[in-house]
Amino acid sequence: MSHKAGFVSIIGKPNAGKSTLMNALVGEKMSIITPKAQTTRHRIMGIVNDEDHQIIFSDTPGVIVPKYTLQESMMSFVEGSLIDADIILFVTDIHEKYDENDVLDKLRKTASPVAVLINKIDKSSEEEVREKIEFWKEKLNPEAIFAMSALLGYNVPPILSYIKERLPVHPPYYEKDELTDKSMRFFVSEIIREKIFKLYDKEIPYSTEVVVTSYKEEPKITRIAAEIIVERDSQKNILIGKAGAMIKKVGTYARQDIEEFIDGKVFLELFVKVIPDWRTKKNHLKRFGYED
Repeated sequence: MSHKAGFVSIIGKPNAGKSTLMNALVGEKMSIITPKAQTTRHRIMGIVNDEDHQIIFSDTPGVIVPKYTLQESMMSFVEGSLIDADIILFVTDIHEKYDENDVLDKLRKTASPVAVLINKIDKSSEEEVREKIEFWKEKLNPEAIFAMSALLGYNVPPILSYIKERLPVHPPYYEKDELTDKSMRFFVSEIIREKIFKLYDKEIPYSTEVVVTSYKEEPKITRIAAEIIVERDSQKNILIGKAGAMIKKVGTYARQDIEEFIDGKVFLELFVKVIPDWRTKKNHLKRFGYED
């Protein structure tokens, strides 16, 4: 049996359930999951290996019309992932309002096989599901349509079988024991960012970036220091909270998750730093990995 390997891009609007799907497929808490839209800014790769297959998933940012520089560089990730995908999974919420023409144009232009994944069907009726399937047949005529619930893991195995069937014959792109091609620092920063999304309101998470400044593995403990970067002093004060109570919470929750993730003890230090308007400054975006 020859080995198959390839790149699978997961695309769809913010909040369609891409990250949850990614985690259901990879079987690890890999991609940042939060009820707020627009959190995945990077192409996070999750890699699924078995004896004869290697599936490399990239979870693209939700497709949006760029509003400022940061979003423009996010969109270039989306374009890139459509070009180099062997298979495209288009994730759409069962209750989607069909304002996805920007995505559909891109999907019609691609030469890659497209599968439509109608997600969140646990929140709908059979009739709705049937109507949705007909709608997508007509609108996009994809190669396959799956009705599923990423959250409940419902109908995930058939999607994996479909992918394995359609993958090109190719030797593995990555070592078979690598779960992901992103470094541990990246996951640590994602975990910290996830906690900020959960613990703070409104604009705070969107004006925040997390940079892991040091990551040292010692025999008994891993020592990690990270900077949380915001745009204004007022945001810094909110992040730190009364007598440092909020930042302590972020640190505790993040440390517990990181310990679980690396399966070892962690000492985590967090610093909050103000860089005015970092989102519009190209050199900072470059440092945070948004610009190639």
